[in-house]
This record gives sequence, structure tokens and C-alpha cells, in this order.
Amino acid sequence: MSKARVPWKAVIGGSVGNLVEWYDWFVYTSFAVYFAASFFPEGDNTAKLLNTAAIFAVGFFMRPLGGWLLGRYADRKGRKAALTLTVTLMSASALLIAIAPTYETVGYFGAVVLVVARLLQGLSVGGEYAASATYLTEATPRGRRGFASSFQYVSMTAGQLVGLGLQIILQNTMSTEALNSYGWRIPFVIGALGAAVVFYLRRNLLETEAYDEEEREVEHQGRGTIKQLLARKKEALLVIALTMGGTVAYYTYTTYLTKYLAITAGLPKETATLVSFCALFIFMCLQPLAGGLSDRIGRRPLLITFGIGSMLGTVPLMTALGGVTGFAGGLTLSLIGLVIVTGYTSINAVVKAELFPTNVRALGVALPYAIANALFGGTAEYVALWFKNNKIESGYFWYVSACAAVSLVVYLTMRETRDSALSRAERASEDVVAARV
Repeated sequence: MSKARVPWKAVIGGSVGNLVEWYDWFVYTSFAVYFAASFFPEGDNTAKLLNTAAIFAVGFFMRPLGGWLLGRYADRKGRKAALTLTVTLMSASALLIAIAPTYETVGYFGAVVLVVARLLQGLSVGGEYAASATYLTEATPRGRRGFASSFQYVSMTAGQLVGLGLQIILQNTMSTEALNSYGWRIPFVIGALGAAVVFYLRRNLLETEAYDEEEREVEHQGRGTIKQLLARKKEALLVIALTMGGTVAYYTYTTYLTKYLAITAGLPKETATLVSFCALFIFMCLQPLAGGLSDRIGRRPLLITFGIGSMLGTVPLMTALGGVTGFAGGLTLSLIGLVIVTGYTSINAVVKAELFPTNVRALGVALPYAIANALFGGTAEYVALWFKNNKIESGYFWYVSACAAVSLVVYLTMRETRDSALSRAERASEDVVAARV
């Protein structure tokens, strides 16, 4: 690995903001088991969760719009400006969920408020991923990008861990009745307040050198346009295809895992939550290790390892997880799945950023990634519950495997991106080296 220094201020600033963004995003599904009945009182537990999962998926369908608008904004106004805007939107949506009225008070209007809040969250996250991925990649010297950009999923997972940790605390300090009544609102209030701190941190970040170069030499109308993205349609389609298998697997072993262990395996909610918490903590710690490894051996070997592991391992792993009877078995099998997924999560951000030039990098990452997530990631939980509701739960395992198989073909045929030059200074350095040779 290169001895170039990692810009920790930039990494921490981007990561802490990303943590709050994804805490707010994931806390919805973490606490859905408690507030589902408040907005959808009719039907069995699976039917209620299906309704809340459908609203969760609605947020994903806003992500392409957020990816387009905020990706364009990041390419035109800067990565820092986009990061500040996304966390503001997320704070507003979290506060909206915290004060949403229940079915008992206003009927289904409360569910409408949830939908509006999720639309705002989808808009925000659609831009957050690209702005964060682009910022972390551009702010880091070549040779350390894999390591630095892996902190995007460190922070994403940390946000989920904070949500799960808070859930464990509330489960042990509040009665089930209190959690179902009002306790589920607490994490959304915390998320809204935390975003105010992040807003200050992001206001004090420095813009990246690659963007500053583009700002000085290219007019605003020459950056972040759909026309420019279509000129890179091969790379855009590549992002969609390489994301497909990774995002389905990621949401299967993270947001859906707790519900699966509770509903299918029959573990107590508290045990299922603890399994998810411990597995995700270890998963979080693995990200920089795998990201640093990609700086040594390249991005493709890790992606290919994920593709093969997910394609062949999902069916037996999920089948075994459905039969676990305790904490140890659930944790062991969950970790196997998450280790496999690490081959994708640790480097997917840097790979996408390395595919595009500076003038369309944020939009190039944002829109194709958001489309893939809307089609595959956001619907994963709903598809899983649909299979279960129709008594063919194992069909979902084969669906995940098929998505991984499609992405594997892409990993095997795509170019290596590790040594891509992202700024004029890096290209000049390449020219000097080439001239010496």
C-alpha cells in the first residue's frame, strides 16, 4: 500500500455525517416491529410488516430522483454543498416521522405522513451516497482510496448499530406496551437532533482538489448533465449491474435479518436484535481491512469473491439461519454472510467513483446506483416478506443468488479501476513516470 497519508479530517467529517444519514434511514426498519400496528391496525403481524416494508420501499423509489437532482448539484455546486444539503433533508424527514399521528388519532393520514417522510429520506439518501463516495474518493491520495472510501460503509453500519443499540437499551428499559405506544418515536427525535451537529461539521469541510480544478476551468452548464452521463452510458449501466447483487445481499443480511430471525427462526425479538448488533459490529470492523486489501491487489478480486460466495452460499446460509435456535448459531451464520458481502460493500463506492471523470462523477455514481437500489435494494425486504406470505420463503433465497450471478458476470468482465487518475495532478504524475520509463 502507498505511504501517502490518509486525510482523516475529511474522512471523519464525511463519515460522521454519513452515520447520521444512515441511522435515520435504517432506524425506520429497525423499529417497524413496534410502530407497524400504530399505522396499520388490521391483519396479522406479517401483513402489518408488509405495509411498513412497502413504505420503506417507497423511499428507495425516490432515490433516482434524489440521485439526479443532488448528484447534479454536487457536480455543479461542489461535494461539500451537496453533503450539507442532504443531511438537512434527512433531519427534516426524521422529525416528521417522530411527530406522525397514529391511525387511532387520524386514521390512515398518519400512514400518509410516513410516506411523505420516506420520500424526503429517499431524496436525501439518493444524493448522500454519491456525494459521500465522491468526496471520500477525491479527498484521498491514490493508493489509499480503497481504505478511505471503505469508511462510507463503516459509517453506514455504525448508523445502523447506533439504531440497534438504542433499540436494545429501550427494550431493556421500557415495557413492550410503552415501546408500541410512544417509545418508537425516541430514535427519530435523536436522529433529527444529531443532524444539526453534522450540519456544522460539514459546513467546515474543505472542497476536494479534483472538484476545485473542474470549478476553475469548466462552466456550471458543463458539469453534471444527463447528456454527459449518457455519453458514459457504458459506465452507468456497469454501475447498475455491479450494484444489483451487492445491494440485495446487503439488505438481506442487515435490515431484513432481524425480522427473519424473529419471524422465521422464532428467536425472541431481543435475541434477534442482539445477533444483528454483534454481527454488524464485526462487519463494520472488516470494511477498512478489505478496503486496504483492495489498494494492494485491486478491486476486482474482492468483487469476484463476493459474487461467487453470494451466488453459491445464499441458499444454504439462509436455510440454516431459518432453523437456528439460539444466539451462537444465529451470530455464526450471520457473520459468514456478512463476510461474503464485505467483498462488495468495502469497495463499491470507490469503484463507482473511479469509473467517471470529475465533471460528471457525482451524477454518474448517484443516478445509476439509485436506480439499482430502487429496483433491487429497496424492494428486497418486501420481496422476502411476499415470498414468506405466499408460503414459498425459499424462493427469496434463489432470487438473491440469481442477482449475485448477474453481478458476477460484470465483475469478471469489467476493467480494474484501482489506478485511475481522478485529478489533473494525478494525470500529470502519470505522465512524468511514463516519460522516465
